[in-house]
Amino acid sequence: ARTNTILIKRFIAEKKHNILFVMDSGRKMLADTPKKETKKEIAIMTAGTIAYLANKNGDYVGAIYNKNNSIEYFPFKSDLYNIENILSHYDNNVRQEDKDEDTINKSLEYVCKHIKRRSIIFVITDLDGIDKVKEEILKKIAMQHDILFINIKDAYMSEENIYDVEASEYIPNLLLQDPKIYELEKQERKKIQEKNNKKLKKCKATVETIEEAKEVPQKIIELLERHKR
Repeated sequence: ARTNTILIKRFIAEKKHNILFVMDSGRKMLADTPKKETKKEIAIMTAGTIAYLANKNGDYVGAIYNKNNSIEYFPFKSDLYNIENILSHYDNNVRQEDKDEDTINKSLEYVCKHIKRRSIIFVITDLDGIDKVKEEILKKIAMQHDILFINIKDAYMSEENIYDVEASEYIPNLLLQDPKIYELEKQERKKIQEKNNKKLKKCKATVETIEEAKEVPQKIIELLERHKR
């Protein structure tokens, strides 16, 4: 009915974010960091910390990883059970017997094709995983989403008690004691990291390196602050 009163509609903007984890599930994630913690443990703690903060803010959390050459997708939801479900499934599906194929690119291709909601994407992998990410895929994703990378640092080959996850055996310490091996590996990692940084910069993606669990909260803060700039 008509009235002589002016009616005003008020709209409240929804400020919730869509947080999507793209997690490396290759068996290399069972390898150690320089602090003798498995990369899988760091990946779970990193995703869990970010997801907990997102849940406190009322944000939506989803996840994608590769499971036996098929995509495991957890839709965006806003509750703690969803977060626990994502982390427990990931924990159970990083297996020694799984082959390390191009899991990260397959997951990111899925993002390109199926994730239409603007999201903040956290790609949790290692130096090799970032190196394998195709630049053309990153560019496509960057057109719609924000991309942040977590690089979980590998232990150096020159350290003691190094376990080769590919061969499923420890490498004899005598083979790795030569200081030249450490220097060569250090130089090679530096080259890969510089190449990765150039690729990520082109796509406006940010990266942070983590090597132990206790530094996860601070490193997440530094990553987010740098991404804002």
